[in-house]
Amino acid sequence: MTPPPPGTPRRAPAGAAVLREDVTEAIRAAVFEELAAVGFARMSIEGIARRAGVGKTAVYRRWKSKLSLVLDLLTAFAVQGLPAPATGSLHGDVRALLEVASHALRHPVASQVIPDLLVEAARHPEIAEAVRATLLDSQRGVVAQVVRAAADRGELPEGADADRALDLIVGPLYWRLVVVRDGAPTAAYLDDLATAAVAGLRALA
Repeated sequence: MTPPPPGTPRRAPAGAAVLREDVTEAIRAAVFEELAAVGFARMSIEGIARRAGVGKTAVYRRWKSKLSLVLDLLTAFAVQGLPAPATGSLHGDVRALLEVASHALRHPVASQVIPDLLVEAARHPEIAEAVRATLLDSQRGVVAQVVRAAADRGELPEGADADRALDLIVGPLYWRLVVVRDGAPTAAYLDDLATAAVAGLRALA
């Protein structure tokens, strides 16, 4: 075969096409829609591909299974989760966490997808571990920073339990917004919850 003249653009070999970002985003959106519509157990690659308007091959080129797809969605959600506030006081930091958490827990991923995955986690240890790694561990790290900062200021003793703090701060909001679904909390409610959480942290310390 005669080689092409110098300077001729070379074609990419078959199978080496760059993954199109718009297709990837369409698939991610379809994953969420499929989860919200049918749940994890009934979700299928075929259904996701149909919603995204692509072939199954496009999905499998990016993720090896539906679990991989869901974990990608959860990871993206966790990255957008609670930032570590630095207001200068424990009450201010807790109140800031509650403000952001109240928005995050009303996100469709939290309100529709996570409860379904928690049901599946009871049956599948790999899902339980993945949910823990992508959601719990990241939020625990943020709350641990708040607890350490409070200890440095003398508002909490050294060694205060970050896990207890996470329970006290986020637990009531999760119950209200995801389990009971009692609507968006008011600013006054978040103020009272911040005061109660700080009092609880000091009582436990």
